[in-house]
Amino acid sequence: MSKRVEYYIVSAEALPDVFLKVAEAKRMLQTGEAGTVGEAARLVGISRSAFYKYKDAVRPFTDMKTDRIVTVYAMLKHNKGVLSHVLDIFANSGANILTINQSVPTNGCAAVTISAEISDVAGDLNDLFSAVSEAEGVVKFEIMAL
Repeated sequence: MSKRVEYYIVSAEALPDVFLKVAEAKRMLQTGEAGTVGEAARLVGISRSAFYKYKDAVRPFTDMKTDRIVTVYAMLKHNKGVLSHVLDIFANSGANILTINQSVPTNGCAAVTISAEISDVAGDLNDLFSAVSEAEGVVKFEIMAL
């Protein structure tokens, strides 16, 4: 039987320094400011063992927001402005487009896969998905991952 993990939101001022330094080291590794764990740990002033002890348990709250990513598939008519209109619907809802993959149009349609970060979407996600699926030129619309 696995132990249930609990999460808390705690003000950074209440955290021990080591947690903040682990978060900073992780950020440095992600941005390339540090090339190795050892270098990142040294730059923030912690040991490698402290980094490894807490690395999976410490995440800034802003990182947790970005876990809300949706990937959708759409079959779009190969008409001028259809993809642009679909992307406008996402943007106007507050979604942030991460990737767009489009096939070469065949038989008058192109397959498009869009991944978007949806943490800042205003309103109901169903409204966003309905607006896209009902947009002119959208032949098919499916949510692949949420």
